[in-house]
Amino acid sequence: MASQSQGIQQLLQAEKRAKDKLEEAKKRKNKRLKQAKEEATAEIDQYKIKRETDFRHIQTSIMGSQGNLSVKIEEQTSEKIHSYGGNYQKYKEQVLKEVLNYVYDIKPEIHINYHTDE
Repeated sequence: MASQSQGIQQLLQAEKRAKDKLEEAKKRKNKRLKQAKEEATAEIDQYKIKRETDFRHIQTSIMGSQGNLSVKIEEQTSEKIHSYGGNYQKYKEQVLKEVLNYVYDIKPEIHINYHTDE
């Protein structure tokens, strides 16, 4: 009976060691899964930052060229406005004289549709 009791004790100890090893393996597995998840998250974050940086760089280069176009258009518009203002000052007197000449130089004529019933 003592040998049976000793055999049972050995089996119980072996079962306990197996259970401890299993728990230890589960802890290592969970620890490794957490570590893998953290590494994946860090890698995703780095990739996301890189893509956002690339996007901003491309956006800046495109918007920068559009900004340059906007500046050029504003300069051209300003030049045209200045030119028109100069032409206005230059030709104002001449045009005003011509308009006044048309108003003052009245040549009375009979309208072509006017018929006398004679």
